[in-house]
Amino acid sequence: MRVNQICRIRLDEQFVIRRSPEIEAERRVAIADLEECNVFEPLIPLAYEPDGPFALRLMIEEDRLGFLIEDQSGTVLGRFSISLKPFRHLVKEYFLICESYFAALKSPEPGRLQAIDMGRRSVHDEGAGLLKARLESLVRIDMSTARRLFTLLSILHIRPNTLKA
Repeated sequence: MRVNQICRIRLDEQFVIRRSPEIEAERRVAIADLEECNVFEPLIPLAYEPDGPFALRLMIEEDRLGFLIEDQSGTVLGRFSISLKPFRHLVKEYFLICESYFAALKSPEPGRLQAIDMGRRSVHDEGAGLLKARLESLVRIDMSTARRLFTLLSILHIRPNTLKA
């Protein structure tokens, strides 16, 4: 395993709601992809200066996305959070498009599926770019890592009244 990367990621879900099988699959794939290949170099002061790899726990704390960085043995090295306010519109739009995409998967119109998927990727890229920009003084990540983290941010952001179960 390389240094400056995430070896394990966990979502701290206080208010877990029943999610659709499609959303659960998105969560599993994002975590597996992140644990397989990512760039994660903390720029904040840590308890001590390990090169990684790091364990990462993501959580919603009021209206903020919290990041808890640990070493491989579980020792907390550092923590930071960012506001979720800039992501609200994108997360809502992303899940509306995802619902359309999941419905289109069941329909025989491949052209419709392609158009929806292009829109979904566009919103996903916009969210990942915003996340990467908001994290730039806290942690260095690449765009692929930002995309997976945006997926997890979105899933953590789900509330019972924002997505059909």
